[in-house]
Amino acid sequence: MKRYVIIVAGGKGLRMGGDLPKQFIPMAGKPILMHTVEKFWRWDNQMNIILVLPTDHQAYWKMLCKEIGCKAPHRIVNGGETRFHSVQNGLNAIREEIEASGEKALIAVHDGVRPFVSPEVIAACFAKAEETGAVVPALPMIDSLRMKQADGSSCPVDRSRYYAVHTPQVFASDILIRAYQQPYTDTFTDDASVVEAAGFQVAMVLSNRENIKITTPFDLTVARALFQE
Repeated sequence: MKRYVIIVAGGKGLRMGGDLPKQFIPMAGKPILMHTVEKFWRWDNQMNIILVLPTDHQAYWKMLCKEIGCKAPHRIVNGGETRFHSVQNGLNAIREEIEASGEKALIAVHDGVRPFVSPEVIAACFAKAEETGAVVPALPMIDSLRMKQADGSSCPVDRSRYYAVHTPQVFASDILIRAYQQPYTDTFTDDASVVEAAGFQVAMVLSNRENIKITTPFDLTVARALFQE
């Protein structure tokens, strides 16, 4: 079964406090985004990699690839107004070839600033998606949780019922393409929420704890420590 991954890298890095978009911050000799792209290529060197980037980031990315040498072949697609529209653009770039082939395919969607996803998690996500059609990697909560009430008070909730959702989120191609034909709403927080709104169920597999999304300066500190390991 043919495999695709749409890697979304649209962040401008404002929460990092600098002008350099967070996906381009160098770590261990390469920008974060390059580590992410090559992680999927190392897992499967036949993987079809679609990189979704804002148009004004593409020249800089191509320069980095030329100077550093990105090992993973990939296609670049223009980013959209929101993450939803960026994923939609990525799907539009591959939809025709998938439908023309007449074969089933699996499509992963992954955050460009999650370079520490393990090969085992990638494999588990694709395997479960082949079985169920839709899957997310997730981790059980380890902190105690409270829910804020309308009056400002709070109450404890059963943390065993809650999971933190990561990427890659992997889907059968027909499910994901159909789901992304819906109009955008701000309730779409990830790809699973889009798929569920289209009437499909989503399974879970266990993610790896290191699979953090590098969003804040603290995340950057953690990422440096992980790369040093």
